[in-house]
Amino acid sequence: MSATMMRLSADRMADAPTCVENVRLSVPLGQVAPGFRGVISAVDAGKIKGTLPAEELERRLLELGLVEGARVEIRHQGLIRRDPIAVRINDHATFALRRREADAIMVTPDVGTPT
Repeated sequence: MSATMMRLSADRMADAPTCVENVRLSVPLGQVAPGFRGVISAVDAGKIKGTLPAEELERRLLELGLVEGARVEIRHQGLIRRDPIAVRINDHATFALRRREADAIMVTPDVGTPT
């Protein structure tokens, strides 16, 4: 690489944003605490071990309204092993889910909510 090209590359890198504070990672819904609010980024039951086949679990979650882009909030959790959890969907309906089933739902937290 010529010196001119290296200088141009260095100039472009200097102009690139170095702040990553706005990057929000997706987490499984089953791993978050009550009070959590976020948006569903993906539903993938393939990695969940349970009594239902992955396709059936994913179909049931989608039928409940747990689809990409839906807003969710964890309202309550059970006393024993924190299971099940009460999930509010789009401020319209609340459902109880087992945490292991909620692990199939990836969510991106809203800014300022606990994870």
